Amino acid sequence: MFLAGAGHKEHGVASKDLIIEFADYDLGRVIASIEEIRHYNPQRFEMEQLTAICYEDAERNICVGYKDLSANEFWIRGHMPGMPLMPGVVMCEAAAQMASYYSQKHDLLGSSMVGFGGLEEVRFRGMVKPGDRLVIVAQLLKVRRGAMIVARFQCFVDQNLVCEGKIKGIPLSEELIAAARSVTHAPQAG
Repeated sequence: MFLAGAGHKEHGVASKDLIIEFADYDLGRVIASIEEIRHYNPQRFEMEQLTAICYEDAERNICVGYKDLSANEFWIRGHMPGMPLMPGVVMCEAAAQMASYYSQKHDLLGSSMVGFGGLEEVRFRGMVKPGDRLVIVAQLLKVRRGAMIVARFQCFVDQNLVCEGKIKGIPLSEELIAAARSVTHAPQAG
């Protein structure tokens, strides 16, 4: 267990504080593979932080997925040399991608892309290493179509809480997306 404190805590978090009970989803039942995730999320290559989605509940707005961490993650060489640990910001990025996937799949914001709007109450509770499966659970708390989504998230390794917080997503306008694409495709000065 990674958390200390008063009261009985199972798996590093009080059972009543879990977004969803571990027994309520099956990590072996993939409902969206990386190909399906790519249909909704624009991240590619080293920035893809989801491997699969294994649970969705549209009534409670809960989504569960995971990232299988390999020995080839982009951060291993430098964070930390000799002791590779998944950076907390990358855990938050995985949660953001989960919220983006769910939001885009259900067209909650009415935009073609979701941007990172902010983080609140984020706490890191344990280490994540190559070879681990980072399970991300997210629950949508608030939707203002065309303005913002707010989701609560929890990340686990072997049912131990390693990260939690709230994340905000904002719609990106077509003009902003087009401007960003024109910069990345502009000829290089030489």
